[in-house]
Amino acid sequence: MQFHPATQILTWCILVASIQVLHLGILLAPAGLVLLCAFAISRHKFIQLLRRTRWIMLSLLLIYAYSTPGQALSDALGMFSPSREGLTDGALQLSRLLAALAGLAILLERLHRQQLIAGLYTLFAPLQWLGLSRERFAVRLALTLHYAEAAMLRETHSWQDALRGLFEPHGETTKHMELPLYRFAVGDALLLLVASLMLWLAIR
Repeated sequence: MQFHPATQILTWCILVASIQVLHLGILLAPAGLVLLCAFAISRHKFIQLLRRTRWIMLSLLLIYAYSTPGQALSDALGMFSPSREGLTDGALQLSRLLAALAGLAILLERLHRQQLIAGLYTLFAPLQWLGLSRERFAVRLALTLHYAEAAMLRETHSWQDALRGLFEPHGETTKHMELPLYRFAVGDALLLLVASLMLWLAIR
């Protein structure tokens, strides 16, 4: 079933907000379900995201393990031992991050670049009330996504090459861009209703 791009983006945002308030015991079931869906629908993109964030996830776990006061995991290590409470909190945050990345992988698999921009264009309609141009925002976002994607696909031998590639001129400009138009349907309302119900149950 095809949903409006804005609906899918908003559903992912609600998912991320919901998992932030769930405890570890309750989080495992929905996080595991999202991970299974990611492997079934968008395994390649999910693995790419994991590779790009692996050091962030390791750092997150270590920071929580060694900065959270509590009982030492190993008395033999003394002051160099991580705390049990820190490892628990780190595992909780790591589970939340994995679920968010899995949902993002599914989102990126279902939406190509123009659909993603069209969805954000719809969601940022309130910017017009502030006198801001959402059309200009969509064009800038399109260029940012294009150059970021080109930089990631370019083969580099070091992080200096990757950083240098972000600032090199690409010899192309965008003078005109067309966004596909989508209509909201009953399925969009049902999906947002389910997502909102999930958020309500999470914050109870």
